[in-house]
Amino acid sequence: MVVKDGKCSGDGVAWEEAVTYDIVEFRDGSFRPAQVTAIQEVPLTIYLNGQEMVTLLCTGKHPTYLAVGFLRSEGWIRDLGDLKDVRIEADDQRIKAFVEVSTDPLKAQPVRRSVTSGCGKGTSFDRNVETAIGVRVSARLVVAPDQIFRLMAELTERSTLYRRTRGCHNASLAEPSRIVIFREDIGRHNAIDMICGQCLLDGVTTEDKLIVTTGRIASEILLKTIRLGVPILVSGSAATRFSIDLARKTNMAMVGLVESGRMVVYNSGGRIAGCE
Repeated sequence: MVVKDGKCSGDGVAWEEAVTYDIVEFRDGSFRPAQVTAIQEVPLTIYLNGQEMVTLLCTGKHPTYLAVGFLRSEGWIRDLGDLKDVRIEADDQRIKAFVEVSTDPLKAQPVRRSVTSGCGKGTSFDRNVETAIGVRVSARLVVAPDQIFRLMAELTERSTLYRRTRGCHNASLAEPSRIVIFREDIGRHNAIDMICGQCLLDGVTTEDKLIVTTGRIASEILLKTIRLGVPILVSGSAATRFSIDLARKTNMAMVGLVESGRMVVYNSGGRIAGCE
């Protein structure tokens, strides 16, 4: 199996993650020349056994992790044994990821795409919800509030691309004491999918870790986290009603609105220390 990853590994093409433009800014009652830094946006089309699955808009970074992670978090591949080959092709306009697997999941499960509440598409929302409802998260990982605050502060500190562009989301896979994997992209879905892909390809364990992210906790983010096998999801943003209901049905620990000494525990699952 050929696996390469990085900014973009295809035909020698590499994109800068952000580009600076000369613009005109209105400030203090008048127009003046200025500069703005804009985040990169590249289409990544994923093919599974030769069939086009979806096109994601991303920064162009870590295309292998993103493609494999998307397929894993959407339930099209289960483990490393399913993968036969991953090939990345790119030109100055787009990226293509060709993923070959040992079975043909598309025969039994035709692709049914759903538009999500973020920057991308899901491929089978109903199937993912049905799968999640049957899951009971049982990992015994416990984190304390002060550890959550420290991890969120570390996530913010690492978010250099956001500070440059104000145009991306950040996500991390963390142990209670430190961040293990950090990813950033224009979509919060992409950032988590890259983590998912890296965990699968690099053999990173997940049941003893948590996801810490900046994005809104909509149901598709919770579903991806459940498929990743992480028992705690933490965000600086709010959760939707559907995601709260799903967290409680599956016993997923879910925490949101983390900032300035405050957090909201939507569901503890016995994993947030001191919270009944």
